[in-house]
Amino acid sequence: MKFIRIIFLVSSLVFVLSAREQVNVNFSNLAVGDFIKLISKITNKNILVNNKINGTVNFISTSPIYDDELMSILVAVLESKGYTLVQNGSIFEVVRSTEAAKHNVKVLPSYTKPSGALMVTQAIKVKHENVDIVAAKIRYLISKTAKLMTMKENNTLLITDYPKNIETIKTIIRDLEAKKELIVKIFKIKHTEAKKVQQKVANISKSIFNPKVKSEEVEILLDQNTNSIIVVGRKQNVQKVAILIKKLDVESSINQSVQIFELKNSDSKSVLKSLNDIIAKQVFADPSMKPNISANEEINSIIILGDPTIIKGMKLIIDELDKEKYQVYVQARIIEINKNKASNLGVKYGFDGGVLTSEGLYSFASNFGGGPVQGIVGTSLATSLVGAGVTQGFALGAAIDFLQTHGASKSISNPSILCVNNKESSIYVGKTISVSSGTVTSTSGVTGVTSSYKREDVGLTLKIKPRVSSNDKVTLDVSVILESVLDDGSKNATGQPITSKQEVSTQAILRHGESIIIGGLVKTTELTSVSKIPLLGDIPFIGKWLFSSESTDDQQDNLVVILTPYVIDKSEKLSKLQKDLGMLSRLQKEYDLKVFEKVVKESIEVKKD
Repeated sequence: MKFIRIIFLVSSLVFVLSAREQVNVNFSNLAVGDFIKLISKITNKNILVNNKINGTVNFISTSPIYDDELMSILVAVLESKGYTLVQNGSIFEVVRSTEAAKHNVKVLPSYTKPSGALMVTQAIKVKHENVDIVAAKIRYLISKTAKLMTMKENNTLLITDYPKNIETIKTIIRDLEAKKELIVKIFKIKHTEAKKVQQKVANISKSIFNPKVKSEEVEILLDQNTNSIIVVGRKQNVQKVAILIKKLDVESSINQSVQIFELKNSDSKSVLKSLNDIIAKQVFADPSMKPNISANEEINSIIILGDPTIIKGMKLIIDELDKEKYQVYVQARIIEINKNKASNLGVKYGFDGGVLTSEGLYSFASNFGGGPVQGIVGTSLATSLVGAGVTQGFALGAAIDFLQTHGASKSISNPSILCVNNKESSIYVGKTISVSSGTVTSTSGVTGVTSSYKREDVGLTLKIKPRVSSNDKVTLDVSVILESVLDDGSKNATGQPITSKQEVSTQAILRHGESIIIGGLVKTTELTSVSKIPLLGDIPFIGKWLFSSESTDDQQDNLVVILTPYVIDKSEKLSKLQKDLGMLSRLQKEYDLKVFEKVVKESIEVKKD
């Protein structure tokens, strides 16, 4: 009865299909093996079955079907049982689904649209995304028995699956690529600074594009060389940014002006640094209000671009920074005083001072105070830049000159230097000597010794940095270094020069025209002297022991630095100061002559008494 029913069904289907008529096919509880035979006869295809497949098939049709649809039904039934069909020539073979890829499944070119009911293999090229990332996203779409692998070297997916699944996967990949595809566009900014527009557009884009969605990201870059903005992103997002840029690329409504400040007394670089330091600490509600400041060293000027109100404030600062600087003219006298000779000189002329004390030379110079020139000095220099205390300065100068005249002191150097306020100035006077730094003995060929030398500077270095606190008061940072040659090498076995170095560093606060003595450096030497009776002391052997004597004394030399600063608040007063100092020099000589005569006369009278 079952066989007759199959024959009847087959006959009906053959008749209908040969006539290309649509029919409804219905069967229930039909064994899978019988269903395969039925499809083979209807479709006139050879189907090889190597395994017994258990189970039945139920199919209810409410619409017409054709033979190719029957093959799809067969594949679906076999798939539910763990099997599938593969084609080998004109023969269709039933194989296990998990082994379908091993049975020469048909390979389709990548440009071909997959169709039919049988499994095929196709390569899918991925363009705008990493192939492994795409494989992870679409893996759930393939059938249980499909095979999927990635080829990183050419960013390609290789898949073995049913045509409908492959077509679905290709559609999704194309959609992902369309969303991932980025474009680059450059927008030339014409009416304002690209940097300002870039900052505003970047802030707005964070609000309109979700930064957590990778495909929504938009990069907004700045090219200052061309005053342009570079936008990278999806086409539709870039178009939205383009609209923003166009609206923001307008001329600034802020009334900006340019002003050039020519500096007369200050350096443009130092003023620029001060202004930038001030602006860096300011907070502007509108960043566009921040002024642009630059310096032109060629014309020593400051150029400011910005709001007139801000420029007005900058001008007040520039005017203060460009005020005429104080200058300080410093006269220095560096003297070496022999203690023994100064003491002997004081005894000879009846002075109490003579020896250098905590009061410096003033104890000695006090004996030279007053004098017949007092009236002249007071009258001629009453309104001078030199100021008060001139008589005291004359007394000090007379004391120094008196010591030098009688061999008790030696003037080392009398440098003068003009300093700008808060700027270190220095002067160096000396010579350069050669000092052996080593010898090399040659052992090849002719034996010889090669000596190498280095050059050393030996002299006087005076460094002064003034800080003016008022028109008549100044603080001096002073450094004095005195180097001298004690032996040029002729008096010692090494043949090398012997040098000495004396250094004084100090700080002093002085009034205009006031002198200060800096001392404390002492040099001690032994001096051997021989006393003998004329003629008798020259007798060999006997004269040395009986008619002569030998004594050794310690000689002390004090290095003294005398500084006198003159504050100059205006440059035109420098010439007046020079004129006044010339007058002081002439008066000092006149003062010395009259005071020396008085001192000598008084000492003679004291001795007579």
